[in-house]
Amino acid sequence: MATSSESVCPYCGVGCGIRYDADRGSAAGWNGPVNKRGELCPKGAAAWDVVEHDERLTTPLVRVNGRLVEATWDEAFDRIEREFSRAVADHGPDSVFFFASSNCTNEENYLLQKAARALGTNNIDNCARLCHASTVAAMGDRFGAGAMTNSLSDLGEADVFLVTGANPAEQHPVIFRSYLLPALKSGTTMIHVDPRENQTTKAADIHLPVEPGFDIPLLNAMAAVIVEEGLVDEAFVAERTTGFEALGESLSELDVDAEAERAGVDPADLRAAARAYGEAGRAATFTGMGMSQHHCGTDNVQALINLPLLTGNVGKAGTGVNPLRGQNNVQGAGDVGALPNVLPGYRPVTDDDARAAVSDVWGFEPPALPGLTEVEATHRFGDEVRAAYVFGENPAVTEPNANRVREAFKSLDFCVVHDVFPTETVEFADVVLPGSVWAEKSGTVTNTDRQVIRMNRNVAPPGDACADLDILREFAARVAGLDAPATPEGVFDELRRVTPIYAGMSYDGIGTGSQRWPFPEGAVEGTAILHAEAFASGSKTAPFRVVEHVDPVDPVADDELVLTTGRVLQHFNSGALTRRSGVLMRMRGEDSLQIHPDDAAARGIDDGATVRVENDRGAVTVAAEVTPAIRRGTVFATFHYADPLVNRLTGDALDPVAKIPEYKHSAVRVTVEPEAAGDD
Repeated sequence: MATSSESVCPYCGVGCGIRYDADRGSAAGWNGPVNKRGELCPKGAAAWDVVEHDERLTTPLVRVNGRLVEATWDEAFDRIEREFSRAVADHGPDSVFFFASSNCTNEENYLLQKAARALGTNNIDNCARLCHASTVAAMGDRFGAGAMTNSLSDLGEADVFLVTGANPAEQHPVIFRSYLLPALKSGTTMIHVDPRENQTTKAADIHLPVEPGFDIPLLNAMAAVIVEEGLVDEAFVAERTTGFEALGESLSELDVDAEAERAGVDPADLRAAARAYGEAGRAATFTGMGMSQHHCGTDNVQALINLPLLTGNVGKAGTGVNPLRGQNNVQGAGDVGALPNVLPGYRPVTDDDARAAVSDVWGFEPPALPGLTEVEATHRFGDEVRAAYVFGENPAVTEPNANRVREAFKSLDFCVVHDVFPTETVEFADVVLPGSVWAEKSGTVTNTDRQVIRMNRNVAPPGDACADLDILREFAARVAGLDAPATPEGVFDELRRVTPIYAGMSYDGIGTGSQRWPFPEGAVEGTAILHAEAFASGSKTAPFRVVEHVDPVDPVADDELVLTTGRVLQHFNSGALTRRSGVLMRMRGEDSLQIHPDDAAARGIDDGATVRVENDRGAVTVAAEVTPAIRRGTVFATFHYADPLVNRLTGDALDPVAKIPEYKHSAVRVTVEPEAAGDD
C-alpha cells in the first residue's frame, strides 16, 4: 500500500521534493527546501512511471551456461562471496572495483565505500568522475572546497549571471524558473557561453557561442579586458589573493581580439561580456559539463576562477562559482567518500591523520594508496581488475568510447550489477541484484547547493526486490565482514562521525527541511555562503593561476565536424529510467543530430534525413535536425539513448588532474546514410 511520504526527485541535482499522490496515482511535488511551491519539471512529474513499470527487476539473477536465470538471494550472495573472495585471494584487493551511484543515498554510498576499504582497496568511484570531477579539482585546489560557493536563495542578488557550459533552463529547470528567471525579470544581466542557442540562451543578454575545446582563450580574453579597463577589485586582490603580478603580466601580452576569434566568438561581444561582469556590483558564475568534460577541464575551470578573484566576486551573496550538479546525489556521493582518492569529507586517503580518525570509528585503517577512477579501471578490466560491483549506474552507455568499454566488461572474471532495470550493463553481469527506486527507500541525499534532504519510503519494492541499503548491508557482511547499522538513520549517525562537514547534522534536525554543509560539530546551522572571511582551505588568500590553452585531443580534418554532447529537458543520464516513462517518451521519443544549415547543405543533408556519424571509434545513425541554433562546424547529440549510442564516438583521453574524459569534443564525419539515400 503506497503512502504519501516526503521524498526527493531521483533525477537532477536540484533536490526537488516529490511524493506519491494517491488521488492522481502519480508523483507530485511538495513544498520542499528547494521547490518551495512544490513545482516540478516534466521528469519529476513522471517519476512514478518507473516505480510500477513492468520491466522492473524483481528477483536475483545468476548467469548459468551463458544465460541469466532466476535465483534465490542466498544463491546470488553465495556466488558473490565466492567470486570476490577468489579475486582478492588470487590477485589482491586492488583487483576489485566498485561503481558507486550518484542516484542513490548518502547512506548507501557510504556503506559501499566502507566495504571497499574494508577489503583493502580505494578502487571506488562514482559518475561525478564523468561530469564535474575537473570542477571539483580546480575549486578544491584554489578554494579548498569543490562545491557551490553560494546558496540558491542568495544568488538572486546578483547583478550579472555568467553561465558557462550549462543550460539550466533545460537541465535544471526548477533552479532556472524559480531562482534565476525572477532575477532576470528584475534586471539581472545574463551572459551565456555555449556552442548552441538553447532555452537558456533565449533569456540571455549576451551569447558567446564558443567553439568546443576553446574555453581557455575566451576566459583569458575576458580576464585581460577586466585588467585592461581597470575593472579589477584592487582591495580584494590585495587582501584575498596571491599571484596577481604573474597573471597580469601574462594577460598584458594577450591579443584580446585574436583570442576571441580563436574561441569562435565576436570580439565586441566578448568585450561587452567582460565589461558587464567586471562592472557588476555582484556577479555570480554558473558552470556545467560544457566546461568540465574536456581533457583540459581542470584548466578550463582554473581560468574561470580567475574572473571572480579579479573582481572580488567571492564570499558574499549573489557571487561565487556555482557548479550545477547533474544527478540527485552526485554531491553527496563525493561527500561521503565514494571516490578513489578521498575519505568521507574529502580528506585525502594519503593523510595519515585522516586515516587514523576514520580508523577510530571503523575499527580498521583504510589503505593509503589512491585507487583507480572508473575510466582508468575499465582500461584495466581483465588485467589488473578482475571483478566489479556496479551499483545503480549504467557504464555500458555512459562511459566514453563505448565499444571499447563493452569489450572490457566481457574480459572481467566476475561482474555484479545491482539495479532496478535490465540496463545495457546487465548484459555483462554474472549476478544481478534487484534493488529499489526512489519511492522505495529512505535516507538522505545532498543537492547542488549542499543541502542534505531526507527521503522517505512511499511503497515497498516489488516481488523479491529489496531495499538497496539492505542489499549493501548483506554484501558488506558477506564479503567485507562488516556489521553495518540496520537503519538509514543508524548509518547516517556513523557517517557524520567520520565526515566533519556533516558532523553537526541529525535526522531530526533535517526533518522535512534540510541542513547544509559545512555543519561542524557544535554548530547551530550550516554555512550558506563559503569563503567569506577565509577560504575553506584555511587560508585567507587564494592564488591566481596562469592558464595556457591546449588543443583538443581529436584533430579535425577538413571533411569533419566537432561532435559535442549534452542533455535535454525530457531525459536523464543514460535514459535507463526516463526511456521507460511513456510520458517522457511521447515528449521526446528519439534522438537527433543538430547540424548547422551550411554544414548540412555542404553534405547534401536535408532536415529529418537519416545520417551516419562516424569516426575511428565507432558509428551511429540518427535523424538530422538542421538548425542555425548550433554553430557552424559543430554538431550536437545527447547521450540518453542506447540507440543511437553516441558514446561509441566519444574519446577516452583523460584530464591529467581530474581523470575526466573529453566528451565535449570528438571529430566525426557526417554523411547521408546510404540506405536512406537509396530510398529517396
